[in-house]
Amino acid sequence: MRFPALLTRGGGSLARQLLALQALVLVVVVAALGWVAVDDARDAVEARADTQALSIAETIADSPLVRATVVEPDPSSALQPYVEQVRADTDTSFITVLAPDRTRFTHPDPALIGQPFVGTIGPALRGETFTETYAGTLGPSVRAVAPVFRSGSTTDVVALVSVGITVAAIGDDVAAALPGILGVAAAVLLVGALGSLAISRRLRRQTHGLGAEPLARMLEYYDAVLHAVREGLLLLDGERRVQLVNDEARRLLELEGDVTGRHVGDLGLSPELVATLGRQRLAVDEVHVSGSRVLVVNQAPATPQGGSVGAVVTLRDHTDLQALTGELDSVRAFAESLRAQAHEAANRLHTTVSLVELGRSAEAVEFATAELALAQRLTDRVVGAVDEPVLAALLLGKAATAHERGVALEIDPATAVGATGIPGGDLVTIVGNLLDNAIDAALAGDAPREVQLALWTEDGRLELRVEDTGPGVSDPEAVFRRGWSTKDDGPRGTGRGLGLALVAQAVRRNGGTVAVRPGPGAEFTVSLPLRETADS
Repeated sequence: MRFPALLTRGGGSLARQLLALQALVLVVVVAALGWVAVDDARDAVEARADTQALSIAETIADSPLVRATVVEPDPSSALQPYVEQVRADTDTSFITVLAPDRTRFTHPDPALIGQPFVGTIGPALRGETFTETYAGTLGPSVRAVAPVFRSGSTTDVVALVSVGITVAAIGDDVAAALPGILGVAAAVLLVGALGSLAISRRLRRQTHGLGAEPLARMLEYYDAVLHAVREGLLLLDGERRVQLVNDEARRLLELEGDVTGRHVGDLGLSPELVATLGRQRLAVDEVHVSGSRVLVVNQAPATPQGGSVGAVVTLRDHTDLQALTGELDSVRAFAESLRAQAHEAANRLHTTVSLVELGRSAEAVEFATAELALAQRLTDRVVGAVDEPVLAALLLGKAATAHERGVALEIDPATAVGATGIPGGDLVTIVGNLLDNAIDAALAGDAPREVQLALWTEDGRLELRVEDTGPGVSDPEAVFRRGWSTKDDGPRGTGRGLGLALVAQAVRRNGGTVAVRPGPGAEFTVSLPLRETADS
């Protein structure tokens, strides 16, 4: 069962919820915009009606015909046809010419001619033109009232002209604009709905149809798994930048702060590890030295739909295992040397017995004691000079191994090492790998093949020097990098070229320094600060 299948899909998918929310927001927005558009259209129609009424009223009031007729005994007979013609031509609701005492000279309803005008006329009687919205005999209307001055005067008001457009007529104009407004609103709604549907379908594919709560729960589960797993996890994008790193990876790589978005080359990792992560190639159980740790690195490129978008990297800590392996190798070498010595001792015993049987007792004693004295002297020298039991056993084993391989391991007579306080595993790693490397180098050189070892303490530090008679080191700067080796009999990732890298790592871990003289006849020197022991 896939992990997301454990999650509840209740409440609808996130895409469906988003679609519903977008639809609601879209309807509300379109409705609000439609209402604003209708309101703006009404304001525009009213403003146009106001301007139209004012313009018509001023034009009629300035007409010479009107000025001359309003002072005659029967102005209605001449004005009514004229005004009605203008009203029809201008599509207004009413045009009324009235006397200063409100008596109507004209009206769309002839029955109201002679009746008093209903509305405000005070400003017009003072010679002012004005507009207002007023409910008259034809209903609420937007009207303009202009004064009619006596011919040749600008102050003597002899009549008034009122032009009006009813609110019902304004409503008809607004209603005529509604189809366009509603059409635009419907188009906006349709486009918005199609866009929301497209976004919803894309979101559904990306979220696999999960709802908001299942997605949040999945994130919590994944986050808990990432932090609980005891294996380092590093996710890189296509530009080799960190997208995710869990707690174990932070610990193994010794990362501090927020590294999300940073390039792997800026994390302070070893050049070999940076090269592996930078190429984003397939890597299976590669051993890398990073900082103070030995890491087993696995990397798999992420290639959805055939295109590389990054890599998934897992890290396992093999520091302790590598140290134990080094100690085990030393013990195994020591045991192998004991086995070889036992086999050689058996041969010497048979030889000694044969000499005794031949009656040559003196030669038998001399033969038996010569080899024994040589081995005993080496043992006494090592045990007497080195108080660290693990280190002493290592030196005896390496001496026997070197002897079997045809290399003379010479321990400086001035060698003297007491309790150092340095972890035995680190001493085995440093001394054992340096001696192994020196023995291999000596075998590659010309006879006599020798390795010189010196150990002493000075100024609170443990000093170590290993020198061989081999051809030397070609690249002193690269010798301590993981993967550097003079031997090519092992593929990369199998541990070849790891010994000297482990030496450098152990030296750094103990606050020491290591240097190499290229040769011919390479010389490695190590200086480590002594530590306080329980006895001190």
